[in-house]
Order: sequence, then structure tokens, then C-alpha cells
Amino acid sequence: MLEKIRNDRTDQLFRAILELQTIEECYAFFDDLCTIGEVQSLSQRLDVAVMLKKKQTYDTIQTETGASTATISRIRRCVDYGSGGYNLIVDRLGESDQPSSETNE
Repeated sequence: MLEKIRNDRTDQLFRAILELQTIEECYAFFDDLCTIGEVQSLSQRLDVAVMLKKKQTYDTIQTETGASTATISRIRRCVDYGSGGYNLIVDRLGESDQPSSETNE
């Protein structure tokens, strides 16, 4: 999958994201870059990954996030067999030990 998205434009996007220094800068950039629905979808996927790492059931995840079972299953596959991105970020953020609602300040 990585090779399917790897190109100069994607590199530029990722370099731009790495330049963001505060949560407010992230909000401003993603407000300009994405629709509200796209940002909500991305944050929902991360929330699902956090809950999966906490061993939450699909029913609990679906109820709390609104994610479909198909989305939860896809994220489960990525957490278990993917490129390691979800696991890297969840571990770095320490989210596996924190309630998922703390990111909604």
C-alpha cells in the first residue's frame, strides 16, 4: 500500500504536517485542507484503533464511535497486520492507557 501513495505530492503533504507545531496550527491547517467530515472520519479511525488496543469489543466501539463494523474490522486488520502506523502513534501518544475522550478539548 505504501508504494501506491508514495510520490512527491504525498511527501510534500507529510512534510507539511511534520512542520505543524501546535494543536491550533493543526486545526487551522486541517480546516483548510479537509472537510469537517474528512477530519471527523480520520479522528474516528484513530479512536477506533485506540479502543481496539484497549481490547474493547466491537459493540462498545460501534456504540461509542459510531463506526461501522466494516470500518472497525478494517482498522483491526491494520492494527494487527498493517504497516504499523496505528500502533506506533497509539503507543507514542500513550493512548492505550488513557480515555479516548481526552483528545476532545
